[in-house]
Amino acid sequence: MSMISYSSFIDYLRYEKRSSEHTVTAYGRDLEQFARYMEESLGIGALQDVTADDIRTWIITMLEDSGDTARTVNRKLSALKAFYRHEVKVGTLSDNPMRQVRSPKFQKRLPVYVEQRDMEHLFSDVEFGEEYEGVRDRLVLEMFYATGMRLSELLNLRKNSIDFTNNTLKVLGKRNKERIIPFGNKLRDLLTTHIGNYEKKFGTDIQNYYIFVAANGKKLYPKAIYRIVRKYLDMVTTIDKRSPHVIRHTFATHMLNNGADLNAIKEILGHGSLAATQVYTHNSMEQLKSIYKQAHPRA
Repeated sequence: MSMISYSSFIDYLRYEKRSSEHTVTAYGRDLEQFARYMEESLGIGALQDVTADDIRTWIITMLEDSGDTARTVNRKLSALKAFYRHEVKVGTLSDNPMRQVRSPKFQKRLPVYVEQRDMEHLFSDVEFGEEYEGVRDRLVLEMFYATGMRLSELLNLRKNSIDFTNNTLKVLGKRNKERIIPFGNKLRDLLTTHIGNYEKKFGTDIQNYYIFVAANGKKLYPKAIYRIVRKYLDMVTTIDKRSPHVIRHTFATHMLNNGADLNAIKEILGHGSLAATQVYTHNSMEQLKSIYKQAHPRA
């Protein structure tokens, strides 16, 4: 009995589809769990032997025994759907059992974001310090809030990506799609200070260096950015989630609340479709409802 293998699919994601390393890792982890369950719990080691009922059993186990949420299960099923489509396409399988599997429904949650007054408090009243790391940490937060960029995009930002003449940044987003993001003078001034600090600390010999590096000159890693974001958001908000992606949500929500066009926000965020951006209109509507209830005498 041959073991269920997904290595060729992972290679496809990494080298042909050019998915982000985060996606590759997440899909690999989900598929490993699926294969292990099939083999250890159901005694299935051959891919062609897996049926839609077997997959439904896996779903029920995750929801009822493991306590996974419908959202988590749907994420894992997304990996499985992509995997089976690939296997049929390359001829490993003739039938796709996922066509007969329905994803569990879940209550869509609105994107969590930081209130505008709290972001203003962060940048007006919180002390970051004037040394290299203090300026860098402030720049991390300002960069996320001013541009709405993703964590991976921030980590891979290099000096040559910055156009100080036009106040724009060039980033490489999902599937290696390049886009240009505008920024304002406050971010420009902070970038200039940070670059000056960098070159004073590490010299000017390194060409096109990474903007965000540790005190030893090495490129920052995701956990370091998470720690920076949590440290400072802890000072101004009590929301449960305090992550780089929450500041991306905050950027989009505040832009929309202050009159920005939805299509413009879509382009800046690098969304593939307008549907992904429209979720922020719900946050805006919730704010309007709150204002209405407070202001209207018969609300």
